[in-house]
Order: sequence, then structure tokens, then C-alpha cells
Amino acid sequence: MQEKYPFQEIEARWQREWEAGGCFKVDTRSPARKYYSLNMFPYPSGTMHVGHGRNYIIGDVVVRYKTIRGFNVLTPMGWDAFGLPAENAAKKHGVHPREWTVSNIAKMKRQIRSWGVGYDWDREIATCHPGYYKWTQWIFLKLFERGLAYQKTAPVNWCELCTTLANEEVRPDGSCDRCGRQVSKKDLKQWFFKITDYAGRLLDDLALLDKWPEKVRNMQANWIGRSEGAVIRFAIAETGDPCPVFTTRPDTIYGVTFMAIAPEHPLLRKLMAGSPREKEVMSFAERQLKVSAAQRADEAAKKEGVFTGFHVRNPYNG
Repeated sequence: MQEKYPFQEIEARWQREWEAGGCFKVDTRSPARKYYSLNMFPYPSGTMHVGHGRNYIIGDVVVRYKTIRGFNVLTPMGWDAFGLPAENAAKKHGVHPREWTVSNIAKMKRQIRSWGVGYDWDREIATCHPGYYKWTQWIFLKLFERGLAYQKTAPVNWCELCTTLANEEVRPDGSCDRCGRQVSKKDLKQWFFKITDYAGRLLDDLALLDKWPEKVRNMQANWIGRSEGAVIRFAIAETGDPCPVFTTRPDTIYGVTFMAIAPEHPLLRKLMAGSPREKEVMSFAERQLKVSAAQRADEAAKKEGVFTGFHVRNPYNG
């Protein structure tokens, strides 16, 4: 009996056997019951870590379990290879984004294979390949033709080094999760989809996913974010500027006592220009723009504010 288990030798041998035998290739014409397993495609950063293992090895357990239960399991793999991280990394290392991305994909593919995770690599895709993204472009054009894709100016999380960030990429202290720099808000023209036009259908169809965990269905419902209410058109008393407000409780209109304006609202800068409180208010607004979205949405957090010197007129009772 060997004192040490030569795992590298044994694993490499069996992985070669699996590949030679086409163990994970799928014949979709098979009469066996079909099962489709798709893990989220990784971003090709070039280095696998324990988070990748948690995701893909657990997924592999499900695939193998279904296989021994007699299912014809299709489990593809791909690479979420577009985006600013690849562009920024390429700038940092002084290489073309394509060269950087292709090299990382090759490296991570070797790493995943060394784990023994079973994928049908004949079905491998990368979102940066023209053969793939031509279809995302086609989908976008169809949405645009039907008026479901539109542009408008809206605030984004902005890092001077990493540029636009998702809310999940901003730390609780308001710094960038990638480089540590302070994140601010910046108005940029962006593309949006009119999800609200079919939010009802999306929410109704969640009921069809009765096998999904309740927690996941609630997350989906919150992301869709449908609210029913009314837009009430207030006006700034001193200037007459319109200030429409959406509320889910229009019945409380007679009890309105004050209105708060967001620091990124375009009307704020217009109102404060040249006013006696301009310096105080805009200084406060700049500080608030550096607060993360999570902190601003925290209902338990202490609320801060400063009086602008302006008032609104209630359209129902003056």
C-alpha cells in the first residue's frame, strides 16, 4: 500500500479517460429523460478561487446525481467575458482586452478541468465571441423596435479608476470593491428596458415556479419592483417649478407636512443656484452622494437633512 495518495497522477489519468470516452458529451436525441443544469458563467479573471469551487463543484454533484438516476444531463459552460473589468485589467497590464480575455479563458479552463468537473465542452461559449453577441444585439434591436429599450440620463456609482459600478461593487463605507477609491454619483446617459410595461406578467409567472425556494421568488419579485399608486404634481411655491411625486398612498395627500429631495435630483442644483443657502445645501448634497445605496436604503440608519429654503404647494389643499 502506498504511503501517499498520488492524487495528481490518478486524477489526471481518469480525467483523460473521461475525455477520451466522451463521458460528458450529450446526445439530445436520446430517449432518456432530459435534465438541463446551468451554473452562472464565470468572469474570466484568470485565477480560480474557493468561490468558484463552491459554485461549480456543488453544481457538478447535482449533475452526477442526476446522471446516475438515469437522466440525460446537459451541462454546458461559458464565459461572461464582456465588460469594464476586462478593459481595465488590459489597461493595467498593457495588453489588448482580447488577448487578456482569451489567455484567461484558456487558463481557467485548464483549472476547471483539473478539478474533474464535467462539462460538455463542445458547447462552450464566450459572450465576447461574435457568434454569441450577435444574438444579444438582435434581441436588443427587437426590444428597441418595439419601444421597450430607451435612453435617459440617470445617476450611476462612479469610481475614477474603475468607472461605472453596480451597487454590489460598492462597499458599505462607500468605497470601490475593486480598487478601494471613494465612490460618488455621476449622471450619465444610459439605456434602459421598460420592465414596468410587463411587470405584471413577470410577477404572475413567478407563481409557475413552484419548485423554486420562496426566498428566491421573493428576490425576483423585489427586483421586478412593481408598485401601484399615483403621480401627484406638486409645485415649488417660490418658483412654480413642477415637482411630480409618485406615491403608493395618494389617500394621505391631505396630511403631507414636508418634502425631501434627493441629492442627485436635477431640480436641486437649479433651485440652489444663487440662493442664500447654496453653499450649505450643495456641500451636504455632495457628502450624501458618497453614501452607498445600501446605507441610504437602510431604514434603521439615522436620517440627515438640511433645509433648502424652498417650499412646495400641495395641489389639493394649498
